[in-house]
Amino acid sequence: MAVAHGTLTAQRVVDELRANGVTHVIWLVDTESRFMYDALTADPDLTVVPICREGEAMGVALGLQIGGKKPIVVIQNTGFFESGDSIRGLVLDLEMPLVMMVGYRGFHRGQPITDSAATFTEPILKAWGLPYQLVETDEDVPRISGAFEEARAQGHAVCVLIGREYE
Repeated sequence: MAVAHGTLTAQRVVDELRANGVTHVIWLVDTESRFMYDALTADPDLTVVPICREGEAMGVALGLQIGGKKPIVVIQNTGFFESGDSIRGLVLDLEMPLVMMVGYRGFHRGQPITDSAATFTEPILKAWGLPYQLVETDEDVPRISGAFEEARAQGHAVCVLIGREYE
């Protein structure tokens, strides 16, 4: 595998979210996302909605969509696994056009996978029929817009795997 060069800056991702009309970011903050948290909370046009467990994110996002807002869910892959029933019951069964940004814990391009979270992420997405894009650098960030377009056009959820830490 080729090694991804470049950086993934939080502000570049926030700019892409704004360009897609995102109003709310439903998120369980983790220790690896400080730069993203700072960029999101500094933006007056985005509302960060903290949650206690990742499974809550889908219901919050659905309520916001019903209320005319445009949310995005931001969770880590381990939280994605924890959210399985709410993803099935709300996102998939109701054909919710939701974009989820999922931190790809354990993924390091060009290196052996030693964390089972990374081992299971893509097979679970495929088993659930969830299309996904991988974002590793600022050059990949336009894939987020592609995910929003696919979710809107096809009327279903799309995941954006975040393959490295933000800077």
